[in-house]
Amino acid sequence: MNCIEVKNITKNYGRTCALDNVSLCFEENKIYGLLGRNGAGKSTLLNVITNRIFADSGEVFVDGQPIEGNDAALGKLYLMSEKTNYPEKMKVKHAFSWSKNFYPGFDAAYAASLAEKFELDTNKMIKSLSTGYNSIFKLIIALSVNTPYVLLDEPVLGLDANHRELFYRILLEKYSEHPCTIIISTHLIEEVSGLIENVIIIKKSKIIKDESCEELLSQGYTVSGSASNVDTYISNQNVLGADTIGGLKSAYILGTRNTEIPEGIEISKLDLQKLFIKLTN
Repeated sequence: MNCIEVKNITKNYGRTCALDNVSLCFEENKIYGLLGRNGAGKSTLLNVITNRIFADSGEVFVDGQPIEGNDAALGKLYLMSEKTNYPEKMKVKHAFSWSKNFYPGFDAAYAASLAEKFELDTNKMIKSLSTGYNSIFKLIIALSVNTPYVLLDEPVLGLDANHRELFYRILLEKYSEHPCTIIISTHLIEEVSGLIENVIIIKKSKIIKDESCEELLSQGYTVSGSASNVDTYISNQNVLGADTIGGLKSAYILGTRNTEIPEGIEISKLDLQKLFIKLTN
């Protein structure tokens, strides 16, 4: 089976455990959300998968092949991370040209079209790009390499709302036309909740959830209505949290909903971000 298989990976930094016996399987042609609080181990996991950091124990396989010392297996992976990995004085357009040497599937024409959409000046040197445009530059590379596995670590860092919306739309368009495995590590859970198919939640170096987004969200629901009606309904429920605006209230419940819904109460889908906060507190 084509996949990234992580087997019993442990990684320590001195006395700090970043990954504790982590095992995962990222299947082909799916979009994953890798979620966790700061310091949970998300970036370490992505760096171990791409062999940028060596694990203390455990193995990583790509399409059944170990990544260690295996350029063919590593060539199927692309990680967009905080580091640019291009010379700072190199112009953006030259970085696009050079990318073809490292990733034969790199589509320079597509990269140029994305630069136009994002209004990225390809004549600028990489070091002169703002934080937002540096992220856009890295995103364009990631969307153009055409590897079977694309790993995005905080991909929208510094992007304004318009550019984030544009990125999410382009990502879905790209995925529908050229399916691949995409792993998105982000703190902007609300924004990606409509994109991701599978959710992996890491807490203090351990995986606590690894399932489809649909399955995860089916474990609870949202109750909305007047504050008094909602308070009455949730009195004996496992409440994750609640929001109140004026006399209206929405509460987030973990568990199976009652078959009888009182008048004045509306039931809707559970909020992924609320569930994440509850699970990682």
